[in-house]
Amino acid sequence: MAATSAFRSGLFNHKVAIVTGGGTGIGKAIATELVELGCNVVISSRKMERLESAAQELKEKIAPSSHASVTPITCNIRNEDEVKTLVSAVLKRYGRIDFLVNNGGGQFSSPAEHMSSKGWKAVIDTNLTGTFHCCKEVYTAWMKENGGVIVNIIADMWKGFPGMAHTGAARAAVDNLTKTLAIEWASKGVRVNAIAPGTIISKTAMENYKEYGPTLFKMSVPFSPAKRLGVPEEISPAVCFLLSPAASYISGATIRVDAGQSLYHSMWEIPDHSAWPEAPEGENLDTLRELLNPKSKL
Repeated sequence: MAATSAFRSGLFNHKVAIVTGGGTGIGKAIATELVELGCNVVISSRKMERLESAAQELKEKIAPSSHASVTPITCNIRNEDEVKTLVSAVLKRYGRIDFLVNNGGGQFSSPAEHMSSKGWKAVIDTNLTGTFHCCKEVYTAWMKENGGVIVNIIADMWKGFPGMAHTGAARAAVDNLTKTLAIEWASKGVRVNAIAPGTIISKTAMENYKEYGPTLFKMSVPFSPAKRLGVPEEISPAVCFLLSPAASYISGATIRVDAGQSLYHSMWEIPDHSAWPEAPEGENLDTLRELLNPKSKL
């Protein structure tokens, strides 16, 4: 494996996990660590070519003595019927679904004023509605009667998400959905949590943003307290922790895996301007004016 898990070997023997968006980036790293820990992993996305490539790579690294397996299944999570087919196929093959990791998603960079309704809807349908489809179907088909663990991958949207309003809104909604489902499904033994990664660089992410990738990622470095970007292999251990018995009393939580980025300042630069109305008149405004335009002492 590219990285060695900090968790004990065989931790997830005989368990079954679905990882959406599992063929690339963060999803692939999660699938890799789960497989290393003995889990049977179903990776899913829209593109079978990517899934088969990732599955083959993972299979080659599974030790002969391991209980793990990897199965690629295509699914567009925007489509409820495709999600039902995915879950049904997993249950037919493995007879159980212990874990669901909702990593599937996508977005593009654009100021809100230039977003089309079609572009907005595509991102909301994938990142929010797709997550809901997967949660609901896995719950009704298996976890309602047998328990399980769900982990939703969201984003650092705590200060808003300038330049990506669509995914910021969707990820914030999934954060709330996580909390809601954690309460609604608690009596069925289902834990639901979320991971909020900071800026994570991967080969796939660089390719997805095309010629803008190097610029966008280089610009992000100064805004991380770590003064470097994260990699997918730094997200997967947090996911494995939440899936593990070590997190048996954790539900409805969102863990920020961002080196403190969400506490630091924003990448979105606001130019100097005078567009806002003046503050109310009075001695406090006089103090403000004096601060900004001190009187000459000459």
